[in-house]
Amino acid sequence: MAKKIAFHGHSTQTYAEVFQTFITAKTAEGVADITVRNYHNNLHVISKYLDINLPLGEITKRDIDNMIVGMRRDGLAHNSITTYVRIVRTFLNWCSAEGLSSLTIPNMKDKDTVKETYTDDELMFLLRRPDRDCDFTEYRNWVIVNFLLNSGCRAATVRNIQNRDVDLGARQITLRHNKNGKIQVIPLCSVMIGILREYMGIRGGGATSYLFCNQFGEMLTGNGLRLAIAHYNRSRGVQKTSTHLYRHTFARKFLIDCGGDAFMLQKLLGHSTLKMTKHYCEIYDADIAKNFDRISPLAQISRPREKIHRR
Repeated sequence: MAKKIAFHGHSTQTYAEVFQTFITAKTAEGVADITVRNYHNNLHVISKYLDINLPLGEITKRDIDNMIVGMRRDGLAHNSITTYVRIVRTFLNWCSAEGLSSLTIPNMKDKDTVKETYTDDELMFLLRRPDRDCDFTEYRNWVIVNFLLNSGCRAATVRNIQNRDVDLGARQITLRHNKNGKIQVIPLCSVMIGILREYMGIRGGGATSYLFCNQFGEMLTGNGLRLAIAHYNRSRGVQKTSTHLYRHTFARKFLIDCGGDAFMLQKLLGHSTLKMTKHYCEIYDADIAKNFDRISPLAQISRPREKIHRR
């Protein structure tokens, strides 16, 4: 029989009640809003596989194992399951630090997968400039797609950019809302500068107005941006609709087609460490052969040298 862990001093509190206290504590620590939403979503999902109304002290390792088995049986992707388990593990570690429970579970590792990206043919359709008589939202979506391919930003970061953050003279944008909580400055290419200069003249607004707003000048919601890009992509005949897919596309093209390096990619994507950047390098490793002649020392030294001929 699985050993049950005593819940010191609060035996009447359920898993769900303690988890809400955990969310409050993490919110007070200043974790990102999206992280808080992920915590709430986690509780909702695992409630289908774990009795969260049980006292925390009655939850055993076997209960967690059964939760994972249930998720696998329902066809949840391995990496989705690892995400749910990771949050449960974070919660239980917090409980341990608070003296509430000594139950611990091992970490689960994600499986490496080759991230799908937009193809060059799809990008040609997506980047085609809309007709001059299009409405503001289609024009804005076109600008956003161009910006995503210029920067590889996350959707939440894009939504939070304000007019004051854009410095066309310095050819850069300041990103104040990032997953790691740090302010980041990213460069703008010449094409993007021209697009933004025109767009900002049409968009108008004050210094603190959101750059990529809805048709009423208000901040786009997360769901609003997701639906806008999905509609825009489909209207261009592209069935892939993920906003985050542009981030993967940026990373792949930067590494493979543009010959960029991991350290620069880390800075552009705003990764705190090289861990995630190295992941991008590894999953796209199979494509390195495409332009290897350009960077191969053997190919470079073996190129025929041109002789100087007297005219």
